[in-house]
Amino acid sequence: MRVEEKILQAIKNYDTIMIHRHKRPDPDALGSQVGLAELLRNNFPNKKIYQVGGPVEGLEYLAQMDEIPDEWYQGALVIITDTANTPRISDERYLLGEKLIKIDHHPNDEPYGDLVWVNTKASSCSEMIADFWQIFSNELEMNGEAARLLYAGIVGDTGRFLYPATSAHTLKIAADLREYPFDATKLNRQLEQISLNVAQLSGFVYENLKVDANGAGQVILTQAVLQEIGVSDVDTSAIVSLPGMIEDVLAWAIFVEQPEGYYRVRMRSKGPVINELAKKYHGGGHPLASGANAKNMEEVQTLYQAIQDICKAHRLKK
Repeated sequence: MRVEEKILQAIKNYDTIMIHRHKRPDPDALGSQVGLAELLRNNFPNKKIYQVGGPVEGLEYLAQMDEIPDEWYQGALVIITDTANTPRISDERYLLGEKLIKIDHHPNDEPYGDLVWVNTKASSCSEMIADFWQIFSNELEMNGEAARLLYAGIVGDTGRFLYPATSAHTLKIAADLREYPFDATKLNRQLEQISLNVAQLSGFVYENLKVDANGAGQVILTQAVLQEIGVSDVDTSAIVSLPGMIEDVLAWAIFVEQPEGYYRVRMRSKGPVINELAKKYHGGGHPLASGANAKNMEEVQTLYQAIQDICKAHRLKK
């Protein structure tokens, strides 16, 4: 029996289903989590289905989380979407359920759960949930709200269909979702628009981007800079892709100082594989899009030097 069939069978077997995603959610985390929840509610109206996790951090237009007591987890099925490893799961109560399912598109470095469905070729976890619907289209019926959320997740994780993970299948899935009633123009505007403060942060990024001869880029955003511009760590997600628009930049990192003193590192690449480097710094992710952490400025410079070395090696291979 295929893992997708086992997952559907588990869904049918449980009356209560809790769906989690990762901390600091992006559109794909919420799209896959709540898109799955809405899909299941539409097809299993008698089941108790909840989306659980911490703050949605500026993505309230996509979805809100349910507030539920611990005891509701007793005998429940728990599904985690878009989360590669357990430390990143939002709300540790996922451990209170009876059965655990992992659905993800990141490299399967930590295959947690009783059932694991990982597809690293998928553009997004939202694409996988849409695949799940289509695999069982004779049993699962899509609706407008689930389609809106899954479409948002796909658009978010593909950079509006610009990133390498965008396949012909991705575009077909997106087209199929667009057949359902939701305002795609409004949704795309919500995903794209930024505040005036974030626009000013964008200017800072361009003005302070450091790029070496091999295309390794670096920007450091200190707490002082964030406070002066009037933005927070959450807002920095909107500017991560900006260095990639510059022709000479091959791979880059945005180092965001946290109130506790360490640096959150957002890493991107146009070619060199960076996720193995991210793993060495308490992170991970996709080959060309990863996250990590640097404990101090010394480690920031060590990590940036590693990115420089990776870019240099990549250039020499060509």
